[in-house]
Amino acid sequence: MAGERKSFLTATQKYAAGALLAIAVHQAQIHQTRLLGLPPKDDDPSYGDRTSSSSSSDSVSEDPDLWVNENSGLLRPIFRSLDIDSAAWLGLEETAGSSSAKHHLGAFLRLLAEDGEEGSSERLEQQIALSKAVDSMVLSMETNSVSSQDKKERSRAYEQEYREKYSTPEVPSNSVVANQPIETLQESLNEKPVEEVEMLTCHRKVMVLYELLSASLAAAEISEDSKKYTRRRKGYDARNRVALRLLTTWFDIEWIKMEGIEMMVAYSAMAIAKEKEAEEEESQSPRGKWAKWKRRGIIGAAALTGGALMAITGGLAAPAIAAGFGALAPTLGTLVPVIGASGFAAAASAAGTVAGSVAVAASFGAAGAGLTGSKMARRTGDVDEFEFIAIGDYHNQGRLAVEILISGFVFSKDDYTRPWEGKIDNMERFALLWESNNVIAVSTVIQDYLTSSIAYELMRQGAMMTVLSSLVTALALPAVLLSATSFIDSKMSIAVDRSDKAGKLLAEVLLKGYQGNRPVTLIGYSLGARVIFKCLQTLSETEQSAELVERVVLLGAPIAIKGENWEAARKMVAGRFINAYSSNDWMLGIAFRASLLTQGLAGIQPVDMQGIENINVTDVIEGHSSYLWATWKILDRLELETYYPVFRSN
Repeated sequence: MAGERKSFLTATQKYAAGALLAIAVHQAQIHQTRLLGLPPKDDDPSYGDRTSSSSSSDSVSEDPDLWVNENSGLLRPIFRSLDIDSAAWLGLEETAGSSSAKHHLGAFLRLLAEDGEEGSSERLEQQIALSKAVDSMVLSMETNSVSSQDKKERSRAYEQEYREKYSTPEVPSNSVVANQPIETLQESLNEKPVEEVEMLTCHRKVMVLYELLSASLAAAEISEDSKKYTRRRKGYDARNRVALRLLTTWFDIEWIKMEGIEMMVAYSAMAIAKEKEAEEEESQSPRGKWAKWKRRGIIGAAALTGGALMAITGGLAAPAIAAGFGALAPTLGTLVPVIGASGFAAAASAAGTVAGSVAVAASFGAAGAGLTGSKMARRTGDVDEFEFIAIGDYHNQGRLAVEILISGFVFSKDDYTRPWEGKIDNMERFALLWESNNVIAVSTVIQDYLTSSIAYELMRQGAMMTVLSSLVTALALPAVLLSATSFIDSKMSIAVDRSDKAGKLLAEVLLKGYQGNRPVTLIGYSLGARVIFKCLQTLSETEQSAELVERVVLLGAPIAIKGENWEAARKMVAGRFINAYSSNDWMLGIAFRASLLTQGLAGIQPVDMQGIENINVTDVIEGHSSYLWATWKILDRLELETYYPVFRSN
């Protein structure tokens, strides 16, 4: 397969590109246990570039837990797809896993900037054309986001409505637990681009990222020597996407360009797959050339209007819009001059072989029912409601990443979707509707308690923050509070039980690939955050690496700090793992006091573990119900599309 694949990089450039990806893969694994850009703790004996505890060897080849090890099956199939000489593979792996790996970036960037003599003009033409095509795709994505202002306006109206109904009375300013300052990490973490990156033109960077993504997807289909790989599934590996995210940081280009590249690869792969399918149909049909040109005309119309092919052909579920790049290059190049005919040809060429593209298209989930069909998944225990609701504008539009959003403190079914409407990104998004009866019941009983005379009097006296201070320091709660809140216990215990079981169901959905073997971002607040954590714990029981989940954000999480296996959960996430907490969320602390009193609580204090970003959102969260309307604001300030940890203060 590798020999048939058309490339517009020289052999030296492909070697350098493979090396940079390998270094990025290893740096991403380091980020799991030590946030990149942060200095190590003085007492941290594990500081260094090695992340595995199974081997004390200095050789990558002898440390099977490393992502850059041959055993992972992550890099060598990509090297093969890039047609890099196999004699160089071990050296690339060892370099990537060395303690001085980042010092080699400049050298590989210089190699990437070199031009070969033979065919250089053709390569330059194709690289420029592809870069224009990606720019056009990005422009289309930015144009589609014009409606984002309307979404935020609706979210503000939702906020105003719910503030009036459910806001918690203000805590006196002399509270025992004072608000901690916002953590602004950007200045200390955003490393300057390597100087040599200035030697690379923008179109060279785009072509390198395009080639690496195409090779990553094609490599996932390679079955040779697959028995010795720990990698379990085909498709777009979350670790590769995190590595590409880091590469865009090193290349000093915006992530939205990489998203445009993802869409170009998806569309071209799907176009070739559809072309192959149609040709097979035509070989058995007398309609001949007329049917062929009619079909191409329809595909062209779909591409220009941004419509989904599924509605026209009835064959594709996702992703398929601007398809048929190679076959339609002359036509589309004329109608869309900013891209040019050669841009579509370049996109089609970079996608690889017909057979490879068909397989890649299948891995995206084109033939499956998708998350909207997963409500048919096997039920676990007493979980009676568990289904996904499509939200946002980007379904069936070539997105190669999925986002699952989970509410956990709600008063109606609308609250499973409305808190997320203000969040703007370019992923295919789903809200999880789970156990609404139980979640609404426990949310309502907590809110009723908040408005009770007992709670109001304790608040007025400032006693609630004293209680929270006691909980944080693992002291006993006042007897009056224990008796006053006893009626919450029964409903809370049921809701916690259901959230744990829903987490297992979510893990089952991901393992079965309902999301189409695409990287997943999981974001949840309150009990929804607990669903995510239990999902990660369940994945850790069978999975050896972070193939499925790219990023996780837990907001106001009712999860014990000392009593849970955070390390196992962290290993299931390839990229950023964020714990957002509010130090004045006394209601969260009281509601979960029975099981978490002496174990700490992630929703009200930081989790002391390397590799987890702890973000203090006390200035945003007035009480636990604030997560209903403040979630999208927090996510905006987290700047999730950056690689490094950041929380922008107002």
